[in-house]
Amino acid sequence: MSRWKSPWVVLGVRNGAIAGVLGFLLWMGLYWMGRHPYFIALFFDFRLILFGFFIYYTLREIRDDHQQGILFFWQGMIATLIFTLVYVAVASLLLYVYMTADDVFVTEYIRLKIAELKSFPPALVEQLGKETIDRNLEALPATNRTDLVLIYVRQSLVISFFLSLILSVVLRRQPKI
Repeated sequence: MSRWKSPWVVLGVRNGAIAGVLGFLLWMGLYWMGRHPYFIALFFDFRLILFGFFIYYTLREIRDDHQQGILFFWQGMIATLIFTLVYVAVASLLLYVYMTADDVFVTEYIRLKIAELKSFPPALVEQLGKETIDRNLEALPATNRTDLVLIYVRQSLVISFFLSLILSVVLRRQPKI
């Protein structure tokens, strides 16, 4: 069997593409409902549920349907890496295309981020440093769609990495000797 027809690759690509489109639609749904998605705390991000669901079913299908109930930790990690890379490619491409078509998305992000930085209480400003906040305020107007897509990619990779570790351990089964 070719490496490209391996269930790790096939299922990772298929589920990553489906999740990428779904993730983009959820991301845009938040924006269209009036909640800018970049201002949601990472631990409340919908990608936790989306990745958890898709990674779980990807690994379970590989283990139960293609490998006679056996899944090693490293196999789970590779399959979820393929899933994540495809997800990130699809979702970030769709986000980039959307931001190219709708400049208001980036402008709204800059406006909201400036308002957020200016509303920090004095104690937090002192803790972070006035220079740091001033430097961020000066750099914000230069933010573009590529910067926002890269934030999305980094966050997706971090979320997926930790879920991959947990689910690869939970779903692994080694042959009995």
